[in-house]
Amino acid sequence: MRRTPLAVLAAAAAVALALTGCASGSSDGSDAGNEYGLAKAGVLTVATEGTYRPFSFHEDGTGDLTGYDVDIINAVAKKLDLKVDFQETQWDAIFAGLDSGRTDVIANQVSINPEREEKYLFSTPYTSSPGVLVVKDSTKDINDFADLDGKKSAQSLTSNWYAIAEQNGADVEAVEGWAQAVALLEQGRVDATINDKLTYLDYVNTKGDSGIRVAAETDDPSLSAFAFAKDKTALVKAVDGALDELTADGTIAKIGEKYFGADVSK
Repeated sequence: MRRTPLAVLAAAAAVALALTGCASGSSDGSDAGNEYGLAKAGVLTVATEGTYRPFSFHEDGTGDLTGYDVDIINAVAKKLDLKVDFQETQWDAIFAGLDSGRTDVIANQVSINPEREEKYLFSTPYTSSPGVLVVKDSTKDINDFADLDGKKSAQSLTSNWYAIAEQNGADVEAVEGWAQAVALLEQGRVDATINDKLTYLDYVNTKGDSGIRVAAETDDPSLSAFAFAKDKTALVKAVDGALDELTADGTIAKIGEKYFGADVSK
């Protein structure tokens, strides 16, 4: 069949449109328009434990996924106009999802350290938690770590806090964790305990008037951030921009107040 000039023009336009569509696709074969290199276009796939209260957990074990990290990554995704798909997994397997490309980010209080920085990218930290020396409200003679000399401190023998207590001359009472340590402190069976500030804040925010206080803080806080695979530079940049906005408008501070009674991002 002989083509009319109009038909020829239409065909040429169709070819040009098709070529334009091909040019707009990414060279690595990812979905067109997926500038962040997401596992699924338009969806932020988030690895988290779902059993780590108050950061990522289910209320009463059966409710919706919630927590400090969950709320922050949801707020970030909203800023980026992305849906969120949480993939709950055990900590031992949580980095495997990044390595395989099944997940885009880990939101689970991942501490930044040199070993992890060699393998992964990190967002701007959204949690800062120094170590704290905790004593009873009535204690007057312990106001710094050096004051632990000769005092009894409840510590897990496998924790970093045990080393600090021992270095400052404390008589260490071995415990399994925070719950046992704070119980001994409240009963007056030990003089102090050292732990991270988030654990302390979560406890007093949940219990209310606990009769304990922070006597001193370490100078080198642990910083936690969202973790990404090394090829997700565009996504990290976008997440950092969202975190900056959420910090500026007070959203992150409000989320901290909700779970800890304080802004724990600084």
